[in-house]
Amino acid sequence: MTPPIVGLGVSVGTKIIVEVVEIRGNCPVYRVGDKMVIKMPELILNETDKVCIHALTAMQTLLQAIARGYSARELGVGERDDEGYVQCPDPGPPYTRGGTVIFKIKRVY
Repeated sequence: MTPPIVGLGVSVGTKIIVEVVEIRGNCPVYRVGDKMVIKMPELILNETDKVCIHALTAMQTLLQAIARGYSARELGVGERDDEGYVQCPDPGPPYTRGGTVIFKIKRVY
């Protein structure tokens, strides 16, 4: 596999897989196992199940850090360097009728 090209502070070409690993409450968009595939800086639509704009916005900072090679373990969001976790901003019951989704963000280059 070709290594990512680093330019302008972004690892262009770094592949990231975002997977739904848990849903607390009811999410109207995702189901466990749904994935988003990103080849920085592009969302690969034909490999992506669904996209929720609220969740994507919430994970943007972590996506950038993981893509740039920062360790998820050192950032405090996972136990492995290339794999971290984040959740969407919907708190779920009793505050909303929705639910929060836990995502695994994995750098696979």
